[in-house]
Amino acid sequence: MTLTATLLDPILAANPARPLITFYDDATGERIELSGLTTANWAAKTANMLRDECDVETGTPVAVLLPAHWQTAAVLLGAWWCGAHVVADPADAEWVLCDADRLDLALAASPSGGVVALSLDAFGKGLSGLPDGVVDYATEVRGHGDDFVPWEPVPDTAPALGGLSVADTAAAARRRAGELDITPADRVLSMAEWSSLDGVVDGLLSVLAVGSSLVQCRNPDMGKVIGRAAAEKCTRRL
Repeated sequence: MTLTATLLDPILAANPARPLITFYDDATGERIELSGLTTANWAAKTANMLRDECDVETGTPVAVLLPAHWQTAAVLLGAWWCGAHVVADPADAEWVLCDADRLDLALAASPSGGVVALSLDAFGKGLSGLPDGVVDYATEVRGHGDDFVPWEPVPDTAPALGGLSVADTAAAARRRAGELDITPADRVLSMAEWSSLDGVVDGLLSVLAVGSSLVQCRNPDMGKVIGRAAAEKCTRRL
């Protein structure tokens, strides 16, 4: 079973309409809420795009140079649905997914690989003026289906995150959920970044692994945090 299925299947079986990821950006005033089903649909679109246009398959090394964002969650879950191996160093990757601020870094680090650039725009606006060969995520992903079926099973021993296999990554996420005292009943307010592999486990996977829900804040206005935690009925904070 893929890591994405391991994480999302129990959530979808329990209550697919329940809010799973609520995203705030206090620099733009953005608020987006995704149910478990909507999160799965975006992950499926991403997986279809990565497989069909980028030939990502089991073991393909992929680097993700993106902030803690709902679209980053879709990218990671989509990559794992294909069986991709998410690595820390873009120089080790066949494909690098990045935001506009790190496009030059991605191109320099992976000169012979491929690059997918994300605008992270709330309304799905793509990036203009991209170099030849760079895939514009916002433009390409919308044309792909909301369901994804891997062409072949992804073994539990396949690499998934850094030096961890699929099974090891799932186990690490569950372990960190216990250490962070995150339970299925919790709604977690987080300002943590996902800029490291450990940050991905703590800030995203630990929440999903136990079926909790996440309120992720980017560029947080600290004057709004207490009120937001109360309004969103958050019970834990990262």
